Amino acid sequence: MLRRAINVTYVETDGRAAREGTVVTNFASRLRSREQLIGYWVSSDNPPMTERLARLGYDYLNIDVQHGMIDYQGVLHGLMAVDTGTAAGVVRVPGNDPVWIGRALDAGAQAIIVPLVDTAEEAAAAVRACRYPPHGRRSFGPVRSVLRIGPTPAEANEAVACIVMIETESGLANLSDICAVPGVDAVYVGPSDLALAVGAARPQDGPGLPAFEDALKLIVATAEAAGIGAGLHCPDGEAAARALGRGFTFVSISNDLNHLTAVATEHLRRARG
Repeated sequence: MLRRAINVTYVETDGRAAREGTVVTNFASRLRSREQLIGYWVSSDNPPMTERLARLGYDYLNIDVQHGMIDYQGVLHGLMAVDTGTAAGVVRVPGNDPVWIGRALDAGAQAIIVPLVDTAEEAAAAVRACRYPPHGRRSFGPVRSVLRIGPTPAEANEAVACIVMIETESGLANLSDICAVPGVDAVYVGPSDLALAVGAARPQDGPGLPAFEDALKLIVATAEAAGIGAGLHCPDGEAAARALGRGFTFVSISNDLNHLTAVATEHLRRARG
């Protein structure tokens, strides 16, 4: 289902690949190898729309539980819709909660994004929630993920990525320690919260603010030194291209609700002439 084969310890096959005897890599291995990846953000509980997005060629779709209008059933149905296409299913959980993380993984998420991580200890807690014993505390009950990732704990540990968000003053202060936590596969920037954390009056005032730009440079450099991925949420494709050009290894583009509003508004403007 995923598109490029490299040497990794765990591989995943879908039904077609299994029939043809081919082997393909999973999303986590691509993230860990710092391959450039482009994703899209899903904020609404609309599986038919998510299904269409999954077929457009994005590397991953993130289902947002923190700020999106999605509950657990929405996560489950959203991941099922994602799996009809070529994108990997990612879930941003509402907080650093092992129960939520475990349920999202059991539903078939290939990666978890954990918001508002301030310390290495909090990052380590997120890692433990993503991994089965003896490396973590994830409870065994893969339910649906057994169909996507497989039931073997060691293989599941390799196949799931743990991504922590850097978006607070404390997170920036502890950035090196967070990036050094074993099992943290990538850091991800929430630009709105980061802008406020470095002194912007409004989230949209971050880009161009020296403290904000310096923070982005620091995050890219620290993640690269640690050998992990660095991601940024971007308002559009042009901003995503610039972010990849400045060293971010993965980017997410806007979200479904913003794009629906923008396109509908433009068509209304044209109709009224």
